[in-house]
Amino acid sequence: MSYKYVIYEKDGEIATITLNRPEKLNVMDFPGDGGIMDDFSAALDEASNDDDLKVLIIKGAGRAFCAGHDLERIYKVYEEWDKEPGKRRPSQRARLLTDRRWLEVHQKLLLHPRVTIAQVHGHCIGEGAAIAEMCDISVVSEDAHISHAEQRLGFAGSGINLIPLFQTVGYKKARWMCLTGEAISGIEAERIGWATKAVPPDKLDEEVNKIAKQVTLLPKDGIAIGKVSNHMILDILGLTAGWLQGYMTHTLFTNLRYEPGEFIFVKDRKDKGARAGFHKRDERYMEIK
Repeated sequence: MSYKYVIYEKDGEIATITLNRPEKLNVMDFPGDGGIMDDFSAALDEASNDDDLKVLIIKGAGRAFCAGHDLERIYKVYEEWDKEPGKRRPSQRARLLTDRRWLEVHQKLLLHPRVTIAQVHGHCIGEGAAIAEMCDISVVSEDAHISHAEQRLGFAGSGINLIPLFQTVGYKKARWMCLTGEAISGIEAERIGWATKAVPPDKLDEEVNKIAKQVTLLPKDGIAIGKVSNHMILDILGLTAGWLQGYMTHTLFTNLRYEPGEFIFVKDRKDKGARAGFHKRDERYMEIK
């Protein structure tokens, strides 16, 4: 298949999906937008259906792995269900179905039949962090910038499948990342267990390729059985419940009632534009000494 927003490459038993929207730091839209999320989902399916493959590498083009969601699309994706978008509040049907389809992509990655490796460099924020957290292995550049800064929109520990984050870094660290949106480096990500391994930037490709080749030494049936076993373990640990947790809490958040003085990104975006709203979101945190 050919794609507009991802590059799909195959080299023997290893496939690579490169998120290819570098001018936007590979930010994601939503299923049904006909953009990068739809291409990414279809590429995951292509790798899943290719019996030649043992390993799937996911990485980003340009300066970032993935800097989160496209802030021009959030909320608007629900309004466009109506014949006259923006005339009234989006329906619960629009919110729930859109969010369910989005989190189904997470579940598809989490339970993918190939061994998945995230190759993380630059900004890895929000949706980007979640993608890396869904993979079997995450190799990161030491100077990577990793965070759940999307939580600063007001989620406060909701709105995305956060169970893998809690499982890898522990309750206290996960809550800190969600409640503050603070970033960690690749070195810190390895130290706390978020990443499998952190390496110098110029060694990232080499290390990922080495690990991928090591995995290909395993037999196909062994990998298949191992991935089914992994699915069972994820069920036992409760990680697969994140599909429901993620989309249900995201839908609830989009109905949030704000009190006077509280930051409302959608209002700032409408009045000043997405870029100004994005900067306002983070400037509030920088003002705290």
